[in-house]
Amino acid sequence: MSTKFESRAEADAAPARAKVLVWDAPVRIFHWLMVISFAGAWLTAESDRWHLVHVTLGFTMAGLLAFRIVWGLVGPRHARFSSFVRGPSAAARYLVAALRGRAEHHSGHNPAGALAIVALLLLAIGVTATGWANYADLGGRWLSELHEAIANVMLAVVGIHLAGVLVGSWLHRENLVRAMITGHKTAPPHEATRSAWRSVAAVMVLAVVGFWTFQWQQARGGLEQLAQAAPVVSHGHADRNHDRDDD
Repeated sequence: MSTKFESRAEADAAPARAKVLVWDAPVRIFHWLMVISFAGAWLTAESDRWHLVHVTLGFTMAGLLAFRIVWGLVGPRHARFSSFVRGPSAAARYLVAALRGRAEHHSGHNPAGALAIVALLLLAIGVTATGWANYADLGGRWLSELHEAIANVMLAVVGIHLAGVLVGSWLHRENLVRAMITGHKTAPPHEATRSAWRSVAAVMVLAVVGFWTFQWQQARGGLEQLAQAAPVVSHGHADRNHDRDDD
């Protein structure tokens, strides 16, 4: 009887929850552009034909990371690092509670998910920095191998992160993938993000598309120059052969 009373009292004391906006548009755009960029860079890493795509996506990741660091300091509540970074001990407590089926629901990132996100951001900084150094010919074979090793570790952490998303969705009966698309999660109304910041997200998309377009035009211009130079070389070669025939 006492247990029922305490459970009812706790339920009454618990804040009302509803579907509210948690993830602002810039956070969501950052997330999915990073997914596209990392996946594309990974798939084109060993291809000479798609080297420009690999480099372009690497620079895109670097720009996105710079934005996310700034947004993590000045953005809305759930975008700020101070709101979700809790450290390894908090992540361990959350995981233990999850194994017991008692994991606390968090409006934003849970401590374990936050730890994975911090790891991914640090690894992304490492992979883009070493990628740029390779592109600029600042290192030898060892730097290329380090770049590849960091990318492999990052891919493994991505896998762990995806597994955590699936487990978290099951534990809390909430589709976390859909939440990162729509921005809405179940949370107390007072924890809702007040603005979606769609204008900032639009600027992000325009900047990325503009950079991709610039890279494509540069590559296209280079190919056209090569195509124009090829007939000249061929003609000169033919003239030399003709001279030899006359001799």
